[in-house]
Amino acid sequence: MNDLASVAVPGRTRCDGSVARAALRRAAPALLAYAAIRALGVVVLALWSAADGKSWHTLLTGRWDALWYTRVAEQGYGYTVSLPNGDVHSNLAFFPLLPWLERGLSALSPLSPADAGMVVAWLTSLGAAWALYATGERLYGSRAGVALAVLWAALPVGIVQSMAYSESLFTALAAWGVYAVLTGRWVWAGVLASLAGLTRPVGVAVVAAVWITAAVTLWRERAGGVRLRAALRRHPGMLPGVLLAPLGWCGFFLWVGARQGSFSGYLEVQGGWGNGFDGGIAFGSFVWQQLSGPGFAAGLGLAVGVGLVIWLLVRGVRQGQPLPLAVYGGTVLLLALTAKGYFGSKPRLMLPAYPLLLPLAVELARWRPVRAWLVIGLAAAGSAAYGAFWLNGSGPP
Repeated sequence: MNDLASVAVPGRTRCDGSVARAALRRAAPALLAYAAIRALGVVVLALWSAADGKSWHTLLTGRWDALWYTRVAEQGYGYTVSLPNGDVHSNLAFFPLLPWLERGLSALSPLSPADAGMVVAWLTSLGAAWALYATGERLYGSRAGVALAVLWAALPVGIVQSMAYSESLFTALAAWGVYAVLTGRWVWAGVLASLAGLTRPVGVAVVAAVWITAAVTLWRERAGGVRLRAALRRHPGMLPGVLLAPLGWCGFFLWVGARQGSFSGYLEVQGGWGNGFDGGIAFGSFVWQQLSGPGFAAGLGLAVGVGLVIWLLVRGVRQGQPLPLAVYGGTVLLLALTAKGYFGSKPRLMLPAYPLLLPLAVELARWRPVRAWLVIGLAAAGSAAYGAFWLNGSGPP
């Protein structure tokens, strides 16, 4: 097997370092293209911000959620803001892994916690791009791997990947975790799922990918006449991986509950922010209000966008997308569409749902290189312009 996951497996006859170097060489074109697209986004943001009298650095490190992560890194948990309407915004809503990394990196370097958060985002976004390349390469070949990485870079809200936000860190952990499931590295899958669960609430999507894939794998073994104990021996590390996977998410959920004096304490904290899950009722009502009022064009765009991402999910399943990818991507999409709160954040919430891009990556890989790179270039330019416009305007909540 020529994948990165083999680096961590004891007993390999090849040198682990040589395997990693070979994997990195194969991924290099994807990583260089990814870095170029994200660099374009930052440069356009800097130019746009200068013309608008703003600081691109502040927009990436000192606005919106980045401020909350920095406060957790500097002061720990316990900070709240009470709004005039009675809402209470608590920093307990923010999962701890990114603030921990910000605090650790700032302690070991001259970087401030905010700048450390941006460095973590830039480095882990490359890690995520590598995982996306490895996934596409394994399933459909190297060209599809490159296409998947650059399509993720060129998403309209791709600028978030360069912000001191947790999306890049989460996507790197989630993508490598799902890749570990694909390659049968169950313990690694469990560890990475647990870390993803310490990063964002949507970490449950990685847990779902691990658990459902394990359950279906064992069910198929049983259907083939293999006993459970023998099936577990045929899939070493599966049981530890399944047990490890939820520890991060559950640990933080239970810790917040204990701190709040209520088992549902984390849900109550999210409720103070106006967040929660209602099956998509609030979002559906919002779209309908736009369609039936003066915001018809915006409502139509939202409806078309939702239809597109659902179509991509179905298309991927029909193309034979492996179970862990389908479960993970579908769960991220489901959680994003059924959450209530600020509806402008939904594209950002769907940013980690990279499996939705696989059908587009497969199609792009079939095109002639000149045509494919022209489309990618146009998408990258559009992403850079939109990102600069967005951050200098309403920006992500």
